[in-house]
Amino acid sequence: MGAFLRALRASVLLAGFYLLGLGLLAALAVADWAAYTWTPSSLALKLYVVSALLAVPIVRGMFMLRTPKDDEAHGVLVTEEREPRLWRAVRDLADRVGTRAPDEIRLTADMNAAVSEDARFLGLLGGTRRLYLGLPLMAGLTEAQLRAVLAHEMGHYGNADTRLSAITVRGRVQVARTIAHFEERAGGKVAKERAKQEKKNAKKLARGKEAKEVDTTGVGLTYRAMARIYRAYGHFYLRATLAASRRQELAADLAAARIAGRDATAAALRGLPALDAAHGFYMSSYATLGVGAGLLPPRGEVFGGVRHLLAARADELAAMRRDLPTEPASPYDSHPPVAERVARLESLPDDGRASEPALPALDLLADAHAALAAVEDVSLTPEALRMRRVGWPELVHESMTAHFAREAEPLRRATAEVAGGEGSLASLLNALDLGVGWEIADQLPKSEQAGAAKGRAAREFARPVLRRGLARLVAGELVARGVARWELSWSEPAALVMPDAYEERLPDALDAAVADRPDTAPLRALLATPA
Repeated sequence: MGAFLRALRASVLLAGFYLLGLGLLAALAVADWAAYTWTPSSLALKLYVVSALLAVPIVRGMFMLRTPKDDEAHGVLVTEEREPRLWRAVRDLADRVGTRAPDEIRLTADMNAAVSEDARFLGLLGGTRRLYLGLPLMAGLTEAQLRAVLAHEMGHYGNADTRLSAITVRGRVQVARTIAHFEERAGGKVAKERAKQEKKNAKKLARGKEAKEVDTTGVGLTYRAMARIYRAYGHFYLRATLAASRRQELAADLAAARIAGRDATAAALRGLPALDAAHGFYMSSYATLGVGAGLLPPRGEVFGGVRHLLAARADELAAMRRDLPTEPASPYDSHPPVAERVARLESLPDDGRASEPALPALDLLADAHAALAAVEDVSLTPEALRMRRVGWPELVHESMTAHFAREAEPLRRATAEVAGGEGSLASLLNALDLGVGWEIADQLPKSEQAGAAKGRAAREFARPVLRRGLARLVAGELVARGVARWELSWSEPAALVMPDAYEERLPDALDAAVADRPDTAPLRALLATPA
């Protein structure tokens, strides 16, 4: 099938969303007319109500094909005056791809780059074109690799395949958006009813009455029925355009290789899954580590700090780049498996560009630090922006100290409940000496299996939990005395560093304190050792 026919098929299938809605509305109108003509007025009135309930999700579904208001442009808009080199590179790529350059470039906090348009008329006509460029992605790529990524994204709208291919691209975006909105709306009605029933049950329980089982079986039945029809048609559209979309992805890869070089394009593709995984790990383990303590990294480092992790874990990332996904992300994914795409690129003839200098992609920016700080300002919540900023070493030390204190809190409460007082480390050690440590351990949260255990088995379940809580209390005490300190590592988990004398004796002292016959003397002696 030629490119024109593929684009025509995609257009007809996309228009089918509206035709489906109009057809369903026409069917309801015919049913209402039949009810008016041949049924009693009381029954006809009931049928009119049912038709109105069915018509609401149909009409809403037709309007969902429009770009929703909450899909507004995000990120930091950068002008050509502010980022001349970046704009020159993007314009040059667009010209070489054979498409018009983006109207806007927006810097984001994502590990991603994308080109989008404010499509009109079912996505068939383009509008404002935007390039969204994630600064974390730039931190992980060379300039040549970034050019390959951008050439690929703009290739979907260029002559590298066909101008008509953009219709399929826009159409798939609109369909995916519609399906997502339907699923959100249908699920929202069920969630709303569930919350309503749970609130009623809570009131009944408060009055000493028996609560009813939450039942959402019939909630939003008409809406869910219509949503199911639209989802089925949307999936049909995605399946019908899948082969063409995957061919376009491969064509965009070839365009990127032609412009940025075979090796740079293949390297970028190999790196994207690894970079995405590294970014997720960085955001959860480093960037937001101090949120619980009200701390954030220095300005510009919340999203920019990922470059430290990438540099320190280069060997791990290299191994991940070798192990590529061999299956699509989903049955409807427009992208072929990464392994297949890389294999096609690496089978191309050598273009002699492997020796080109590997300049950092962030060098395309006039001031990378200022750009990272500006992206923070528009990406973080107002609450996050008000948090205290500290350097990475201090962030790790304060955050881990607070984290260990929170983890030790259940043991503090259990100690206070059994032995009285405030549940301090000294109180716990005294309780262990008195032989009530297992009573304290019994108050701690436990698994279902541990809760069912009795006698010796119960003690063996409780021992590691008690030891872990005790270790956290001891760590807090050593940190408070200035004997120990948490140290940052970009290649390993944060480590509690203390003098060798403490580090060597602490494990045995903890074991002795939670033994069947507890002996806290070694731990007390260690805590009394001068720093």
